[in-house]
Amino acid sequence: MGKQYALIDADLIDNGTRHPNLALMKLSGFLRENGYSVELVTNYENLTYFDKVYISKVFSFTTIPEDIKDYTHVRVGGTGFFSDGGPSLPRIIEHHMPDYGLYSNYIEKQVNLGVKKEKFIDYLNFSIGFTTRGCFRQCEFCVNKRFTEIVLHSPVVEFLDNSRPGIYLWDDNFLGFSGWESILDQLDATNKYFQFRQGLDIRLLTDQKAMRLSKSKYYGDYIFAFDNIEDSALIEKKLALWRQYSKKNTKLFVLCGYKSLDEIDIKNTFARIKILMKYSCVPYVMRYENYINSKYKSIYIQLARWCNQPQFFKKMSFRQYCKANQLYQLSHHSNSKGSSAYYSMIDFEKEFPEIAKEYFDLRFDEMAIQ
Repeated sequence: MGKQYALIDADLIDNGTRHPNLALMKLSGFLRENGYSVELVTNYENLTYFDKVYISKVFSFTTIPEDIKDYTHVRVGGTGFFSDGGPSLPRIIEHHMPDYGLYSNYIEKQVNLGVKKEKFIDYLNFSIGFTTRGCFRQCEFCVNKRFTEIVLHSPVVEFLDNSRPGIYLWDDNFLGFSGWESILDQLDATNKYFQFRQGLDIRLLTDQKAMRLSKSKYYGDYIFAFDNIEDSALIEKKLALWRQYSKKNTKLFVLCGYKSLDEIDIKNTFARIKILMKYSCVPYVMRYENYINSKYKSIYIQLARWCNQPQFFKKMSFRQYCKANQLYQLSHHSNSKGSSAYYSMIDFEKEFPEIAKEYFDLRFDEMAIQ
């Protein structure tokens, strides 16, 4: 009997995760090609049955049994275990075609339990890989610090499954790569829709890059990032440039709760949201994990809920969103004392009326100039 290998996606077990684990899929592809038996295991029971167990996690908050790493046949990897990503995969595995069928049995079981198959679109419909690696920015909050320059990683064909209609790219800073256009040529040649999932660096946008991206077969929203209020002038300049070429839905990640946890950070978050409204862009508020220690934790939560649900953000101001929550709570729950969204808004406004006056009544559909 050949060796039995168990692969564990710890994020999937603990929190559920929208995307499959690329490292595990590459490892599975390599092991299967070399004749080994591979199983995606979705619990931590009976692991002694396997000759080797590989556990990967992306998120540091994902929990695993405390003693699991004590097993001599268990290996762990990923940014969830190591802040710098940990040891790299051997080159022969890193550049192996991913095993896109690794999650098939898991998905089939979930569908049989009543979960809609559409939930697993990212597992089923996309080839996944990196065309470049690295970023020169070296942002403090980012885990991708191992590569300080942007280098070519792999051609698109290395991870392309022609049976899948789309492609996801997880490049760290694609627009900073000198050969970006040749990669877009490769992507266009597949005639498949694609998307850069990490958020493109809009500060590096040029006329040529904007033109090529806008004419590409792009999937869903274009995604950029707006992490620092200090970049406001440059971001506005680049957004104006982008809107010369594309009117398509555009989203920008907005980091908050990192530099500080006070009213200044709340104000700076609103200020960035206001700029995005002007260019008909939608913010996706990303709360750094320390936000839970803020006196204004509830405001951070409501900001994210308002912005990250475009059906509300595009039709309501922040004040209207909070009031709508209050009305819903009082009308649908007879014993309710009201909505936390509403009361956190009221409390913040009492403490900082000038911030509330400047930002609480802004509406996406009234602000757009582009």
